[in-house]
Amino acid sequence: MKRTLIFIVILSCAFSAFAIDISRVEPAFWWTGMKNTELQIMVYGKDIARSSVQFEYPGIRLKELVRVENPNYLFLYLDIAADAAPGVVHFTFVDGKKKLVRPYELKERAASSGAQGFDASDVLYLIMPDRFANGDPSNDVWNDVPVKRDEPFGRHGGDFAGIRKQLDYIRNLGVTAIWLNPVLENKMPRGSYHGYATTDFYKVDPRFGSNEDYCRLIGDLHGKGMKVIMDMIYNHCGSHHWWMGDFPSSDWLNHQEGFVQTSHDLYTVMDPHAPQSEISRMTDGWFVPDMPDLNQRNPHLATYLIQNSIWWIEYARIDGIRHDTHPYADFDFLAKWCKAIDDEYPDFNIVGESWYVHSSPLAWWQRNSVVSERQTNLKTTMDFSLMSACEKAFGYHAADRNPLRAIYEVIAQDFIYRDWKRLLIFLDNHDTSRFFKEGETDLNRYKQALAFLLTTRGIPQLYYGTEILMYGEKKDGDGNLRKDFPGGWEGDAVSWFTKEGRSELQNEAVDYMQKLLRWRKTSRAVTGGELLHYAPDYQFECYVYARVVEDETVLVILNGSGKEQTLPVKRFRDAIKNYTSGKDVITGDEIDLRKDITIAPRGVWVLTMEN
Repeated sequence: MKRTLIFIVILSCAFSAFAIDISRVEPAFWWTGMKNTELQIMVYGKDIARSSVQFEYPGIRLKELVRVENPNYLFLYLDIAADAAPGVVHFTFVDGKKKLVRPYELKERAASSGAQGFDASDVLYLIMPDRFANGDPSNDVWNDVPVKRDEPFGRHGGDFAGIRKQLDYIRNLGVTAIWLNPVLENKMPRGSYHGYATTDFYKVDPRFGSNEDYCRLIGDLHGKGMKVIMDMIYNHCGSHHWWMGDFPSSDWLNHQEGFVQTSHDLYTVMDPHAPQSEISRMTDGWFVPDMPDLNQRNPHLATYLIQNSIWWIEYARIDGIRHDTHPYADFDFLAKWCKAIDDEYPDFNIVGESWYVHSSPLAWWQRNSVVSERQTNLKTTMDFSLMSACEKAFGYHAADRNPLRAIYEVIAQDFIYRDWKRLLIFLDNHDTSRFFKEGETDLNRYKQALAFLLTTRGIPQLYYGTEILMYGEKKDGDGNLRKDFPGGWEGDAVSWFTKEGRSELQNEAVDYMQKLLRWRKTSRAVTGGELLHYAPDYQFECYVYARVVEDETVLVILNGSGKEQTLPVKRFRDAIKNYTSGKDVITGDEIDLRKDITIAPRGVWVLTMEN
């Protein structure tokens, strides 16, 4: 009896040792009815490349079985016919006498909401999930990384459940979409609270919730009439990504042998005089040692990343993508990626983070560019040029005369863009000093800048906490730009989510923003009209512009000086036309447009024109 038992145990161990092992299949499932009929499936397991693959399923054929340098990887390339039915494909992996059957689900494409895209009719609200609200303390600690709210660079515990609890607050502000800083798994030994060191491209970070929780949040946002922008990073991954140490091939990373710093010289990718070596110094270098640089020139990795985006769009029904560090990735890959998504979802929109302080390189990156023959296929770029001008125009310690000319000169260069309505505009974000400054006691500067942001051309983005006057300086560290929203954690001494918990100045700021945002939704001129503007001169130091669509005109007047100004109406007749009065959106005051207009020091009028 003992010999029999020992024999069974030995036989079982031997079978386990030599059984076909599959640790990962990515993507875990797919859909029928996709416009692109090709599907790449990455299979990972010990010596899986020794296996052949067999299956029978109507409408599906194996185009190619790819074995790479590492025998632990196998790439299946399938063709899924347009008439293939949803169901389960049973892949049989065969290695000699060993067999393993692995089911693979093909789902039916959803007809639900989502994948709507975003444009100038929207206002994005940027949230860093770890710092906004903690709705489920049970998921705070994972991978032995503790929550330390007193550490600016530590994990603080914000999550999807916390955001869901504040959806009515967000909707009541009047924004139409939320952009979440990256939500995918960051299984790093330190905090990695910001989310930019991805360790699994198909799984959200458990400290935020599950994939299902993410979809539930998106469903709730859609149910409340709002959209979701997903932050993606394809330039690099985290140093603790699951494939680190066992890459499919020797060219999966740039500088796979070890850390080489990027030059950060963003202009080299468009510089007609730059040698390839200079371009490679920028695009192939690593951001930091914890963020290895991905080599998108590897065709299998490129396809993997493109499919990953499409998987998240189809699975979670996101409405847009913000792509991090866009110029740092391989140009040809980026163009192919943008086109693949646009082909599958024509209404979808991607905004690429392109941190240039001049308009020309931003225009270079926009699709169908007027300054470049290379096709990027990128619809929207982030207008850092205008952000920089806003710092001068609405500066806290502005000493220059006629400061508003800074924003006028940027917008006067819109001739360089193929589509200036598709620029993402903002006063600040998670990587910059916050617009509001510690110690400010009035809202003159704040109101001017906010009125400008929400009435000029482009797609506005607001950073969480702007409405309640959060402040923080870049020089003090990024953690200070990303503070917790008071009231988002149980036990917080005060809640700034409620009127009762805020100061009088904060409530004034919230009320101002709400009025502008709610009105903006109703204004066809602002969300879709043309822009007509007048150069600020040194006599009056005022910036005047109009947004015009058909029979609707909105006139905006900003006083950049510290004294009251009276402007001659006759100069603005092109915009005013036959209108006799304008009603201020905020105060309801009626302004007589048959006579010269008087505006207070650092004042602002947002006038809907009336006869």
